[in-house]
Amino acid sequence: MAVGEDQEAMGRPDDIGLAARTLMRGAVQATLATLSRPGMEGGMEGWPSPSLVLVAFDLDASPLLLISRLAEHTRNLEADGRCGLLFDATAGHADRLTGPRLSVQGVAERTGDAMLLERFIARHPSSRAYAGFRDFALWRVTTKRGHMVAGFGRIHSLEPDLLRLPPADWQDLVPRHDDIVAHMNQDHADALALYATRLLDQPAGDWRLIGIDPDGCDLSTGSLTTRLPFITRIRDADMARAELMRLVARARNKG
Repeated sequence: MAVGEDQEAMGRPDDIGLAARTLMRGAVQATLATLSRPGMEGGMEGWPSPSLVLVAFDLDASPLLLISRLAEHTRNLEADGRCGLLFDATAGHADRLTGPRLSVQGVAERTGDAMLLERFIARHPSSRAYAGFRDFALWRVTTKRGHMVAGFGRIHSLEPDLLRLPPADWQDLVPRHDDIVAHMNQDHADALALYATRLLDQPAGDWRLIGIDPDGCDLSTGSLTTRLPFITRIRDADMARAELMRLVARARNKG
């Protein structure tokens, strides 16, 4: 289910928040805007500086960045963690300005959380080659506000509680996350293939589950990554199992 379908009825704040998180969580890259640090050449201190970054997400939907201290944007964040991220889902629209996109403002901070680093690497496997370099570190962005254009004339401002899920919605999922992912990949490759091909209209391939969160799960094959939103928000392993079974039944019936 993509932004623009069932969840984009957009009548209630929860619907808007889900659509925004789905757009974010479906992204593999974003435009990062930082504030140019003091001492910047050309007197550009304080000016916005945009750059392209790879992104992953915490279970609560907070963006994760694995970035090098050699990059200007990292040096800017070290001086001032305030930043913006633009998530662009307009590909495929003849008029890109009618497509969905989301910009968020937040504060980026370094984190040494090993679980979050593994979430990033699972989404971007090639990053494992440099994740341990001394100049690289993982940063987590605490979102403070969002602005979403869901389509022509459908514009929404979002408060933090719509962009980030509270701990009660994900903390019971944390200790079982890796077990769920491993179980699905080892024992239910057929279900993963059905999710991708029948529910998401993706090509056939060696689809693997790379992450799960209360709103949905991420699948990948080769260099292709796609997002499967859940019908019902999950909070623990039992709810995850029920939702994954419900979705595979839907996929089989669709065939």
